[in-house]
Amino acid sequence: MTTAIDGAAKNRVSLTVEPHGPTSSGDFGKGDIAELDDGMTYVPDPELERKLIRKIDWIMIPMLWWMCILAYVDRNNIGNAKAAGMTDALGMDDQAYAMLINIFFIAYLLGEIPSNLILARSRPSLYLPGIMAIWGALVCGMSQVDSYGGMLAYRFFLGLIEAGFLPGVLYLMTCWYKRNEVGKRFSIFFTALCFSGAASGLISGAVISGLDGSRGMAGWRWLFLIEGILTVATAAVAITVLPNYPATTKWLKPEQRQLLAARVLADRRSKEATHVPRKFTAFEAFKAALSDLRTYFFMVLYMLDNGSAILNYFVPTVLQQMGYEGVEAQWMTVPVWVVGTVGLIALSQSSDRTGDRRWHITGGLTLAFTSGLIVAFASIAAARYAFICFFIAGVYATLPLILTWLTEFMPLPSEKRSVAIAAANAVGNISALYGSQLWPDSDGPAYIKGFTAVACFSGVGAILAALLPIIFKVLPRFPTKAEREYAAEDEASTGGAGVSRSE
Repeated sequence: MTTAIDGAAKNRVSLTVEPHGPTSSGDFGKGDIAELDDGMTYVPDPELERKLIRKIDWIMIPMLWWMCILAYVDRNNIGNAKAAGMTDALGMDDQAYAMLINIFFIAYLLGEIPSNLILARSRPSLYLPGIMAIWGALVCGMSQVDSYGGMLAYRFFLGLIEAGFLPGVLYLMTCWYKRNEVGKRFSIFFTALCFSGAASGLISGAVISGLDGSRGMAGWRWLFLIEGILTVATAAVAITVLPNYPATTKWLKPEQRQLLAARVLADRRSKEATHVPRKFTAFEAFKAALSDLRTYFFMVLYMLDNGSAILNYFVPTVLQQMGYEGVEAQWMTVPVWVVGTVGLIALSQSSDRTGDRRWHITGGLTLAFTSGLIVAFASIAAARYAFICFFIAGVYATLPLILTWLTEFMPLPSEKRSVAIAAANAVGNISALYGSQLWPDSDGPAYIKGFTAVACFSGVGAILAALLPIIFKVLPRFPTKAEREYAAEDEASTGGAGVSRSE
């Protein structure tokens, strides 16, 4: 059978495959980029591509999804541990608990961009499971901590190591999927954030009720130990399952690697181009991303949305203050995240079907804004609980859409895209530093200050999302020297007819 990569020479796609690692010139590895020979063009083979993408979907997405669930369970389990007595056991007050949240995100901010740059020069099949095994071991260690200082240290290193996971996964997906395909996969992946809340409630409820006091260990200690062991075990399996980049995944046939790599490249640059401009070095990618003013607008938008999502650390505590006691508070977190998952899936499917990001993000954040205000000022417990569910749905449904929107504005160079994703995610998590101060126990059970604040974050985010396309039309551009050279090479390859999509 003749495929898009066989047949006549004038229609053949050829691929330069090199080891995906650092080169002597200091460039990134080239294993994720398809190089089209002069005079050649990429010819789609929809049937073959559909089969290959379905294969990748079933192999890569479920594994990454489960890894993401455990990542968020491991970072958020201190909320369940707090409700189970951790703060009393370690002599912590509200400020000390808030610092446990803050220290994670301080380290997360420090580690995110360097980690993504390392990933771009590494094998994802080893790097992502490797950092997962390390943070799983740290969570196990948290079960044996007997002081606040020790817990603080563990949380710092947990944030530092886990920093590379989420942006690394998102970057990896952009190397496998075309732009009209990646949004759906981002959203499927982000359902793990909501499922992690439900899973955390189920696991913590079962562990704390069943093992509290067993072998002389408190239930919250068993929670850390069991979740950490589960994480390490998953990392061991992930090493055997995860692919690398399209051009370097060994279990694909050479012609399949060529087609998968070429289709993504062709989608992310001008259709007429026949030559791939050189790869950016780490410094060039960093400079290009931070010289693009659009990066900062996406940082702010993601920070506003993520600032609203800080509620996830306090859901068990808020529910306790609403009258749900002990293990019941753990169980009652589950419906909150189920509703959040349904909202995320529904909004993402609608967004992909219509091709719209702007108004779907605006709508989701408007729902969160309205729900947050209702929770802040309503007095009926059932109504407050229902609108907490809607608030979570609005906030979490828009997180993947924001990052998808970013990648659509910055399709190439891929190294710049990698840094932009990491930067938005890193700065977005700064919101945890002030968000963690909004929920002191003394404000319960209404938590008017906290819910009003996160509602305002969502409201401002909705306004910004609606205005972004207008802002970007008048926003000045300051391309770096490397970007100008990239654009010139791309234009030369089309005889002056094409313009790089990076511009």
